[in-house]
Amino acid sequence: MKKYIISLLLFLSLGGSIWGQTTYLSEIDVSNRQIEKTPDKQVAVKIGFDLTQLDIKRQHSLVMIPILLSSDGVYEQTLPAVIVNGRVRDKVNSRMEALDKSSLYPEEATVVRRDNGITQVVDYETEVPFKRWMIGGELLIRGYVVGCAACGEGSEVADVGAILPAMEAPVYSFSFIAPQEEMIKHRSETRSARLQFRQNSSVIEPTYRENRSELDSVRTSISLVKDNSDLSITGIYVTGFASPEGSYVYNMKLSERRAKAFAEYMKDDLKGINPELYHVAWKGEDWEGLRVEVLKHPQLERISDVLAIIDHCGNDKDVCEEKLKALQPSDIYRRLLNEMYPMVRRNEYRIEYNVRHFNLEEGRQMINSHPELMSVSEIQKVADSYGKGSKQYLDCMLRGAKAYPKDVVMQNNVALALIEAECIADAILLLKQAPRDARLINLLGVAYAKSGNVRNAEEEFSQAATLGCTEARNNLRLLQAYTEYMME
Repeated sequence: MKKYIISLLLFLSLGGSIWGQTTYLSEIDVSNRQIEKTPDKQVAVKIGFDLTQLDIKRQHSLVMIPILLSSDGVYEQTLPAVIVNGRVRDKVNSRMEALDKSSLYPEEATVVRRDNGITQVVDYETEVPFKRWMIGGELLIRGYVVGCAACGEGSEVADVGAILPAMEAPVYSFSFIAPQEEMIKHRSETRSARLQFRQNSSVIEPTYRENRSELDSVRTSISLVKDNSDLSITGIYVTGFASPEGSYVYNMKLSERRAKAFAEYMKDDLKGINPELYHVAWKGEDWEGLRVEVLKHPQLERISDVLAIIDHCGNDKDVCEEKLKALQPSDIYRRLLNEMYPMVRRNEYRIEYNVRHFNLEEGRQMINSHPELMSVSEIQKVADSYGKGSKQYLDCMLRGAKAYPKDVVMQNNVALALIEAECIADAILLLKQAPRDARLINLLGVAYAKSGNVRNAEEEFSQAATLGCTEARNNLRLLQAYTEYMME
C-alpha cells in the first residue's frame, strides 16, 4: 500500500499544482455502495461512482481516493484510487504513456475518460484485510483535481457514510428458577464418635482415655436438635465401623456390639427421645475409610503399594490384612496400626429431623443465624422482600448459596444475582463449584462471555447444549456470530 501511495503522489505531481478553486465531488453520486466483511476476514468494498452529472474541464483529472476511517479518526485505510480524466487530459496522458512505454497510473487505480453530457457509471470493487477498528467507521472520498496551472485546481473531502455497523453485544439467554416450596422440611446431620474401647470389649467407659470429651460432643450435637423448638427429631441412625486388624468375621461382630452399645448409651444419657427413633447398623471393616486415611499421609513409605493392596483387595479381606502386615520395612504396618487404623474405628450417627416453616419476619432473623433450617423458597422470599438489586438481597442469596451448595435452584439464582451486580468473577467461582447441571453450565458460559473469556464461554455453552439446554444452544450461536464478526 505504501508503494501504491507513492505512485499516486507521483502521478498527482505530474499533473501540475493543486490549489483550492475547482471541486467536483458534489457532482458525483456514490449512493450505490456496499461494504461488508467476508468469511475470509477481508472487507469487500463495492461502489458505483455515477458520473452522469459530472462536467469536468477538458484539461483536468479528478483523482478520487476512497478512505476507510475509524470512528475516532485515529486509523484509516487508503483504497485504490479512481481517476477521471477530462477529454484533453486523457489524450495528453495517453501520449505520455506511449512515449515512456510505461503506465502513468498506479497499477491498482481505476482510470476512465469522462465525456461530459452522457450517462456514465464506474463500478468499483476492491478488498482489504479486516481490522477491528473499521467497525463503526465511515467511508470518505478524498478528491484531488489536477491539470494545467492556469485552469484552476483544488482538493476536497466528501463523507459518504457509515461502514460495518457496530454489532450489539449479544444478549444471552438464562432463566431465574422459581423455588418449589418444601411441604416437609426434612434435614439431617451426620457426625462421627471415635470412642476408645478396651481390647475385645464393647463396653463404653466414659472415663477411659478421651471418651468423656467425645461423649460430651455427642450429647451436645443431639441436644441442639432435641432442645430446638423449631425442630422435631424423626430418627437417629447409628452405624458401626471397625479397622482391619483381626479377622473379618470377628470385626463384623465387634462393630455390631459397639454400635449397639453406643445406641444404648445415648438412650440412657439423652432422656426425652423416643427409643424407637434409634436405628442401628454395622459395616465391619472400613477399607474405603482406610484408603482415605492413607491418602492423608503422603509421606508413608511405599504408599503406592499400600493403596494397591487396598484397591485390589477382593472379597477375602483377611488376605489383604496379611499383605499389609508383610510389607517391609515393618514400620509401614506399625504406622498403619497406630496412626490410621484408629481413625476408621468409629460409630457414625445421623440425626434426621423436620423443621417447621417460617414466616417472613422469622425468616429475616433466621437467615443470619441458621439459613440451613430455611427452605430455598423461604430464603428467596426473604431476599425478595429487600428488593432485587439491593445489598440485602445479594447478602441473603449468598447465605443461601453457602447453606445449599448442591442445590441447583439456589446456585442458579444466586449466580444470577452476582451477574446482575456485575460481580462476574464471583459468579464464575461459585458456578465452577456448583453441580454440573445444564442450566448452571449455561450460566457459567454467560459469566465467562461477560468476562471476555470467549474460549471458556464457548466450551460451557457447547457442553450445556449437548445436555439439552436450548438457551445454551442459542447463546452459542450468538457468541460465535459476534466473535466471527469481530475477528481479524
